[in-house]
Amino acid sequence: MADEIKKIRVKQVRGTCGRTQRTKDTLAALGLGRPGKVKELPANPAVIGMVKKVRHLIDVEAC
Repeated sequence: MADEIKKIRVKQVRGTCGRTQRTKDTLAALGLGRPGKVKELPANPAVIGMVKKVRHLIDVEAC
């Protein structure tokens, strides 16, 4: 299927203690919030931009 949506798997590996509210909000928008939580998200430009902003707190892999 040529129109299959590409996905990425995002796992939070560091906590938000001491981070700005903006960083916490970005993680919440990604569906994360505590270390160890994993989400599969579509690899669209909006999600990729959020991932880049919090890349120091998460691990990313392709699905």
